[in-house]
Amino acid sequence: MELVVGRVAKSHGVRGELVVEVRTDEPELRFAPGITLRGRLPRAKATQPYTIESARDHSGRLLVYLHGVSDRTAADALRGMLFVVDSAELPPSADPDEYYDHELEGLTVRLLGDDTVVGTVTEVLHSAAGELLSVRAADDGREILIPFVTAIVPTVSIADRLIVVDPPEGLLEPEGLPDKE
Repeated sequence: MELVVGRVAKSHGVRGELVVEVRTDEPELRFAPGITLRGRLPRAKATQPYTIESARDHSGRLLVYLHGVSDRTAADALRGMLFVVDSAELPPSADPDEYYDHELEGLTVRLLGDDTVVGTVTEVLHSAAGELLSVRAADDGREILIPFVTAIVPTVSIADRLIVVDPPEGLLEPEGLPDKE
């Protein structure tokens, strides 16, 4: 499975530098000089290798030089490109309470206590406020956003393909719909 570690937002300057939106917890490792990443252009099926020449922080993004991309025209041609890695290349997490997004996607979400199936995790969303689990509701298919914090998500079992949640009142209710009586 391919995992996205960055996306080229645009070119920067006239010498081929790229503005990259980071999608990894370890940008200093993934975008280190000399590292070769696979890049996939929008609407392309195949990837091709790109070697990092340099990378530096810039307003929450990275400014990256790639080997062979030496002017603005070449950099503009890479706009929207995704940098990807194979999930099999990732080392296991040393912390038992940390998970890669792809490990959580597809897990069943159940309620603490009565084992009611809430739904299935479709995506992990990263926001300034923290991580959210996007869950497709089992009963009606709507999206439920569940904050991925220990107080609400006390149990995650990758082996059992299960997440147990203890949501505060109203979190799982559809917004704007009348309560069932």
